[in-house]
Amino acid sequence: MCGPRTKSGARSPTSNADAPLRYLALGDSYTIGTGASSPSRAWPSIVAKRLNADLTNPAVNGFTTLDLIREELPLLQRVKPNLVSILIGVNDLVQGRTPDQYRTSLKDIYTRVAGLRVAAVSIPDWSFVPAAADFGGPDHVARLTEVFNEVARLEAKARQFEWIDITDASRSGIGSAGWIASDRLHPGDAQYAAWAEVIWDRLRP
Repeated sequence: MCGPRTKSGARSPTSNADAPLRYLALGDSYTIGTGASSPSRAWPSIVAKRLNADLTNPAVNGFTTLDLIREELPLLQRVKPNLVSILIGVNDLVQGRTPDQYRTSLKDIYTRVAGLRVAAVSIPDWSFVPAAADFGGPDHVARLTEVFNEVARLEAKARQFEWIDITDASRSGIGSAGWIASDRLHPGDAQYAAWAEVIWDRLRP
């Protein structure tokens, strides 16, 4: 049985079993949901609703791993999450950081969340979006994204984190309405929903 709800929507702290799941979503524009029609259409919001979790989403458009370390990781002490998701790296890539530099800062992030339930989410395939031409073209984007994802996958697996690859999901609706946002770069509602299905399938109780 669920405990009674407070005005904020969280269950009253009658017992540990009744306490809501505290979910901290760390990342960049892909996590905050840039391109979605509303914050509720971002994939962490969709997953949190299904988990009946209290979501804290401090992600910021344009953040790299270094920004996440400086601005988002301090929330670990305040939120004390039961679940953490991490989707970060595309801005390291486009800003010219090397895979080794990415690995170094990602290790720092992963070390800080060790001991928690962690979902490490891959960078989606964005080589097909029109704006990829501004970042070296589709082939260059696809190649570097694959390299950065392999770094993240290996580091996540080394710590027994849940590795969730959304590459296929990010390609599954290419050409369909709502797949790419009007900025010609970020996902639209339909694509975020497709990611949420894959992530939810791995995180469902």
